[in-house]
Parts: sequence; C-alpha cells; structure tokens
Amino acid sequence: MRSKRRAMKWMRKAAENGDTGACLQLACRMYGDEPYAREVGNVGEAAGVNTSAAVMEGHDVPPDVLTSVIYWVHRGEGNASKALEVYRGEAMKGGKHCRNDGCEVVGLLKEFKRCPQCRTTRYCGAICQNEDWIAGGHKETCGTATHR
Repeated sequence: MRSKRRAMKWMRKAAENGDTGACLQLACRMYGDEPYAREVGNVGEAAGVNTSAAVMEGHDVPPDVLTSVIYWVHRGEGNASKALEVYRGEAMKGGKHCRNDGCEVVGLLKEFKRCPQCRTTRYCGAICQNEDWIAGGHKETCGTATHR
C-alpha cells in the first residue's frame, strides 16, 4: 500500500545519502522481492556495475534486479559475493510459507504467491487464499475493502 511504498522511498533516500545500513537493507529487500523494493530500488543503467556470468549464475532473480542489488551492496561497502550468497540462502530455505493455518504445503519462498491486494502475505494457491480470507485471517490485516 502507499505507506509501504513510502517507507521504501525513504530507505532509498537514506541509501543515496550514504547510509550503509540502508544500502544493505535495500539490497536484501530487493533480492527477497519485498513489496515495492524492486520498483523503488531499481537503478537501471545508472548502476554501472559489471556483472560476470559467474556472479549471475544460480540466482533466481531477474538480471536487472541482480545488478541493482549488487550496486546497493557496493554502496553499502559490503562484499557482493558474500551478500548474494546470504540472500540466496535465505531465498532457498524451504518452509511453510502459506498464511492459511490449515495448510501443510512446504516449499521455497518463491513458490508461494503474494496476495494481489497487499503484496505481503503469501499463499500456496487460490484455495488457501480464499479459505483464509473467508475465515477472516488475512481479511483483518490486508487493509483492503474488497477481495477479488
């Protein structure tokens, strides 16, 4: 929602002003595809980061996002190789990421779809999303008046 986008914009502003912690947080959030992070943190052509095929290999992140992530890690005075391995490790952890309490599906975070309204809550599929919505679980925290 707008406040999450605004928070990301403030994080980017802090990163641009030299806050190394904000740079690394922005990179981490972009890699993890948190709401609005990739949109706000994208540096595009301005990155000027040379990325070899070896650096890009093994990451399930679009190349333009990976380039921006590396840019912010460098701005945060971090080691890009180490940071990318940490981010990748977090993304590859298997677990129960579905918000529906009755669901037993276990998998990688990237396999779970986000709620199209708030883009923060994850579900294994439409059935679990609808069950959780009807039960009132996510409906109370989503911040939207309607559900598709």
